[in-house]
Amino acid sequence: MESIRQLFKIGNGPSSSHTMGPRKAAGLFVDEARGAASARVTLYGALATTGRGHLTDKAILDVITPHMPAEIVWRPEIVLPFHTNGMNFTAIDADGHETLSRTYYSIGGGDIVLEGESRTKAESIYSMSKIKEIQQWCEQTGRSYWDYVGEAEGDGIWDYLARVWQVMKSAVERGIEAEGVLPGGLGVRRKAVSYYVHAAGYNSSLKSRGLVYAYALAVSEENASGGEIVTAPTCGSCGIVPAVLYHLHTSKGFSERRILRALATAGLFGNVVKHNASVSGAEVGCQGEVGVACAMAAAAASQLFGGTPAQIEYSAEMGLEHHLGLTCDPVCGLVQIPCIERNAYAAARALDANLYAAFSDGRHSVDFDRIVEVMKQTGHDIPSLYKETAQGGLAAIK
Repeated sequence: MESIRQLFKIGNGPSSSHTMGPRKAAGLFVDEARGAASARVTLYGALATTGRGHLTDKAILDVITPHMPAEIVWRPEIVLPFHTNGMNFTAIDADGHETLSRTYYSIGGGDIVLEGESRTKAESIYSMSKIKEIQQWCEQTGRSYWDYVGEAEGDGIWDYLARVWQVMKSAVERGIEAEGVLPGGLGVRRKAVSYYVHAAGYNSSLKSRGLVYAYALAVSEENASGGEIVTAPTCGSCGIVPAVLYHLHTSKGFSERRILRALATAGLFGNVVKHNASVSGAEVGCQGEVGVACAMAAAAASQLFGGTPAQIEYSAEMGLEHHLGLTCDPVCGLVQIPCIERNAYAAARALDANLYAAFSDGRHSVDFDRIVEVMKQTGHDIPSLYKETAQGGLAAIK
């Protein structure tokens, strides 16, 4: 299992698979194609279907055009065998001859794979990749999930997570101050500032819930505007973990050090899903994005409130289990409807999962690893019409 640095990526939205991944692929292509007269980029499957709404073409052209002119070809009717988010980069010389061709796949969370290479190319640094194994280690040693992250990653991970936390906080704070209409043509107005202001007028319980909504909306709206965010585990679900951590940091006074430990715990649970299943909406639907983010945030909250390893696992299990089957069907291909609202709702759900587990001893019938297996199978069974195609479900509403 690779480093959680590959899960928590800092970059610009609105989509990890449709914006961050293609931008990364374009950079690799430019490094190889220097000296070419022009380039042609062909987008396939889900990338072509929802690419305009996700600013895929802009992300690619912003990287390539400073070096050479480029055209984008859209082929939504063709789905390449390896993954639905396929893209081909072709370099062309001054005589019109093709001199280089590279096909990449954007597999979720900002990760890309070159055709013919293994999707597990990144170095494996964790000896255990199942939560059951890690939980047993915690119980036998008396240590915590974040201890296991620190042991596997080394001391440098804490500096990296501090940077991640700073970007998350900044996204919340920018988002609750920003107003206006989000780009993309749907006319969706920013709501974070309104929820933040209205929360002040309620009693403590409702105020708390309103603030969680506001923080999740703030980050999700920043993402939809192309702002700097952290994939947690993706751009489309980037508001959930920051909302929960920011709220608990500001309202409960949890220290920065404890927040970083909770962030490590969240990353570990997300990493297990990414390794054993997927966090790509195009591959397994929104259960792999919002569902996994909810599980991560629930685990983080349970960690902060002193949950046992079993209670933390139970919190995460509920966060994912109760999002099984969630489709990815964004209206017009934009990471706005239902994505933004879904982030706010899932952030509140994560806190509920923590509370529910805290009332228990952590024992329950179906463990987290089994839910990950079910999520993977469910994702494969969901028709492609409901996996980031913008052709079915909510996306078909006119």
